[in-house]
This record gives sequence, C-alpha cells and structure tokens, in this order.
Amino acid sequence: MSGAALWSRAQRLLTTARARRETLSMVVDGVVIALAWNATYLFRLGFERWWSARPAYDPAVMAGVIALYLAVFALLGIPRSMWRFVGLGELRRLATACFSAGAAGAVVVLMAHLHEVPRAVLALHPLMSLLGVCAVRVGYRMLYEHMRQSAGGNGGTAAAQQRALIMGAGEAARLLLSAIHRQGWRVVGLLDDDAAKQGARIAGVQVLGRLEDVAREDVRGEATHLIIAMPGAPDTVRRRALELAAASGLRVLTMPTLEELRHGASPVDRLRKVEAEDLLGRDPVLLDEAGIAESLNGKTVLITGAGGSIGSELCRQVARYGPARLVLYELSEFNLYSVEQELSDRFAHLPLVRLVGDVKDLSHLRATFARWRPQVVFHAAAFKHVPLMEENNAGAALRNNTLGTHHAALAAAEAGAERFVLISTDKAVNPTNVMGATKRAAELVVSHLAGQFPRTRFMAVRFGNVLGSSGSVIPKFKEQIARGGPVTVTHPDIIRYFMTIPEAARLVLQAAAIGESGQVLVLDMGEPVRIVDLARQLIRLAGMTTQEVPIVYSGLRPGEKLFEELLADDDTTLPTRFERLRIARLNDAAARERVAPWLARCEAAAGAGDAAVRECLRELVPEFRSGG
Repeated sequence: MSGAALWSRAQRLLTTARARRETLSMVVDGVVIALAWNATYLFRLGFERWWSARPAYDPAVMAGVIALYLAVFALLGIPRSMWRFVGLGELRRLATACFSAGAAGAVVVLMAHLHEVPRAVLALHPLMSLLGVCAVRVGYRMLYEHMRQSAGGNGGTAAAQQRALIMGAGEAARLLLSAIHRQGWRVVGLLDDDAAKQGARIAGVQVLGRLEDVAREDVRGEATHLIIAMPGAPDTVRRRALELAAASGLRVLTMPTLEELRHGASPVDRLRKVEAEDLLGRDPVLLDEAGIAESLNGKTVLITGAGGSIGSELCRQVARYGPARLVLYELSEFNLYSVEQELSDRFAHLPLVRLVGDVKDLSHLRATFARWRPQVVFHAAAFKHVPLMEENNAGAALRNNTLGTHHAALAAAEAGAERFVLISTDKAVNPTNVMGATKRAAELVVSHLAGQFPRTRFMAVRFGNVLGSSGSVIPKFKEQIARGGPVTVTHPDIIRYFMTIPEAARLVLQAAAIGESGQVLVLDMGEPVRIVDLARQLIRLAGMTTQEVPIVYSGLRPGEKLFEELLADDDTTLPTRFERLRIARLNDAAARERVAPWLARCEAAAGAGDAAVRECLRELVPEFRSGG
C-alpha cells in the first residue's frame, strides 16, 4: 500500500477516534498505569517471587491506584490533550500528574496499613507510570509524523511537496522545526556559520554547512524553498544571508521575530516572503518606554495627517501608551475612516475624535484646539512628493507645508499645548526642490515660535525615506517586477537613506519625550542604500534575473538629488543617550529673525505663481537651489 493510501486510511481512523479522544486516552493511560504497577513489582521482587506471589493483582489495591491516577489526570486536563502535538509543556503536566498521584497513593497506602505493598514500589511506581504514558504519546507523535511525511513523498498534497533548507541553526530554527513538519514540509538541512554546529543535528535535522554553502548544488539538494530563520542575528549577518539567499535561485521565505514567536505567533503560519524592510537589516530600536509613557499616558494627543503613512503609524504607536484621548485630524475622508476603523478594532477602549480638517484653515484649527485642548501634538500633515510639487504646485506646497505648519503650531501654542512635534525631512537640508524648501521653512517657523511661546515645547524631527509610504519607490518596483519589467531607476549612482515606518514613528515618540524647545532632532538612518542595488535584490528575491526583468535608467527628475543629507555643511550634531537620535546644532539664528515679516508676505506669494513662490522661499532659505 502506498504512503498516501496508508495516510488516507489512518486519517479516517483518526477522525473516528477523535470523537472519543478523552475516553480512549483514559483507557490507554489506565492500562499503562496497571502495567507500570506490575513492572515495579517485577523490578522490586524479581520474576520468581513476583510470579509466585503476584501481589500486584490484588484487585482492590490495583483498582484504587488506577482510579487515583485517572482522577488526578482528569483534574489536570490530561485526557483533553492531542497526542500528535505533544511537547515539553504536555510532558511537564504528565510529570506533575504522575508524581502528585503517586504521593497521594503512598499516603493512602500508609494510612491503610497495607504492609504487603513494598515501600520501593510506592517510590518507583510514579516514575514508571510517567515513563509509560510519555512513551505512548511520543511514539504516537513519531508515527503520525512519519505517516504524514510518507504520504507527502508519494503523491500527497501540494503543501507536503515543499522541501526547505533553513539558514540558521539557533533558537529560531528550533522553534520552526518543532512546527514545520506538522504542516507537511520536509526539511532537508540547516546552514549556520557557527563552527561548533557543523555536522550536528537539531530536532533530527543535520547542519549541512555554512551559509555560503547554499550556493553548492549538493547542499541545496531537492530543496524548493530557502527559509531564513535568523531574527536575532546582527544586521550585517542578516543582510549577508539575504544576499546569499537571493543568489540561490530558490524561493526565499523568512520567519517572524523571536519576540513574535514568544507571544504566540505560529512559525509556519507566519512565514512570509522577504520584504524590502528585511533588506535593510536594521537592528531593533531600543527606547525609553517609561519616558515615552510618561509623556503620553493619560493625555490628549492630536495628530495632523492622521490617515497618512507616518500619521497613521504614529496613531498606532501612541495608542499603545494609553492616552486619555486621541484626536485624528485628516483632510482625506477615506484615510480618516480607514485609520479610525483600525484603531477602533485594536484599541476598543481608547476614545477617538475624528475630524475632517485642513491645516491651511487657521480658524478651524483654532476652534479644534480650543475645544479639545491637546497636550501633545504631532504635525505629520504635508505634501511630500518631490516631482509633483515641482510641476506647477509650488504654491500648494508653500500653503500646506509651511503656512499649514505655522497655523497648527500657533493654534497649539494658543491652546496651551505642552509639546508640538513637526515631522520634517532630510530634503530640508540644502534643498534643491520646492518640497524640501517648504519643509526647511517650516522648521524655521517652529523654531521662531519656540521663542514666542515658552510654555510650549516646539521641536522638529528630521529623517529620510521610509519604506512603504505613499509615493515610495519600493511598491513601484514590485509592480514593475510583477509585470515582467523593466524596472526604472533614475540614475545608476543615486543613493537614499531608508528606515521602516514603525521604526521612524517609535523614534519620533522618543524624540518628543526628550526634546527641548527649538531643537531639531535627527534620526540615525544607518547606511545609505544604492537604489539600483535594491532593485536588483528585489528582482532576485522574486526568483528572476536582470536579464528577465531588465533595469533601465530614466534620468533624474526635477528637483531630485543624487544623494540626500541630514545636515547642512555648517551644522553639527550633539549626541543623546539614544544611539539613533541626535540633536542638530543649526546655524540659523539670522533666519529665525526673518520669519515674522516673511510670514506676512507668504500668503500673497503663494497665489502669485511658481516663480514668486520660489523667490519667496529663497528669502528665508537662501541655500535653496532650484532650476525653476
């Protein structure tokens, strides 16, 4: 009979047995306990004395022992467990049950003065019973998994045909191996750079070599997938593993982090394709959770642009710290509805205020702030698409990014807010485009207001590109790869700083907790990434080559730089106690003095055409270099 047919018949028997699982478990355990009782006597007395006396068959004693054990098993829920999923947790419960029942039995025997029962039997029987019930369960699981794998090798389901090579042989791999076989996978081997692990076996699977050995055909063998199980490795090691994986030609998956696994995530169900975030290989952000909680817990927090990519993530992060109320201020009705629905599901007890509003409307902002009195304000509303703002939209950028910031900050100060945090950008440094110039002007406006309203701490947080934001290059690359290419890159030498949206949001919260008024805080973006290298990795991870999906260069777009900067030439930074957060020391005192008269002319310039807007921006931001 084939493995698949045997597995099919076994499944039918299992279906019938499951309906009576608890009864069958009690019967089998009762038989095992009786056999253990006799085996203990046999061990204590020897075969001849045991056979001649056979005291173990005393019906009253043995029935009492079995009844006592089964009662304790039932009390601890042992019959409800599923044997094919037996693990260390179940074995610990069995040990507790057997030794508890053995202790209770010994007390009863001694109190009943049953002197014919040897003391050694009372001491050894719990151990013998534990070995027996554990052996039955472990044997059942081994048989179950063997039959499942046999079915997969003989025409089983599509899932059973998946054969994995795992990169990493640590704790994450162990957790993965404990679950992956139950899902029909077959693991052909492990790879790890630790010399001490070479040739060793983990959960029965051999370590076949080092990470770079994935390039060897004899190591890959029949593998159909490569699973990266290294969530705790340093970022350089993870990045190297991803590069090796991308070049292997196998379908690449990665597993959730160890933290997710410890909180109940299934290692197999959460396996996913490698995303652009994984290619960054950045270590987790360590924050002062207590300090952030103190700045947000029990307070009213208002977020402008609450439905955008950064604004919505700020909403999620802030909600974790238990604010008294979260005010969502958003111009897009759909974005506001989407983020409100998500927050309502995830944080059901958090009071939400949903406001459709425009930061260009000062009177509405004043009324909003006067009514809800937010203590902490995160200003994320902005136009940020560089080429779009360059093309006949300079006035809109000035009104929204600069005047909108002034309106929101002014309304916050008038309402007595404790903190106002502007979300800025690296494009504000030596700007070559309207978007960057308007954000640099916004930083100066916030710095100017810091001197006017000492009760409110005004600060700006500056960082580069975030993966997955609206207009990001990554979704565009994925769409182009899915269509078969070509993938368009503006220039072969263009580089950008990247971080994930959650990482950026967490660092913004940390900056808000420690920042002083008038400061610009700069996030450590790590090493810059060449965009063409990122495109090549995404193509390889999709299982294709640059011959199949070519890369073409389209040329720099209006206002676009080859590289971005986080500081101007004359600026320096001061460290904070957080490695990824620094304070910029800006040489902008003269510019701050020009803010008040400049704001008075801004509105007129915004309506006078792009040339007038650019000229107006150069007055406040003289380093602004624009071809317009």
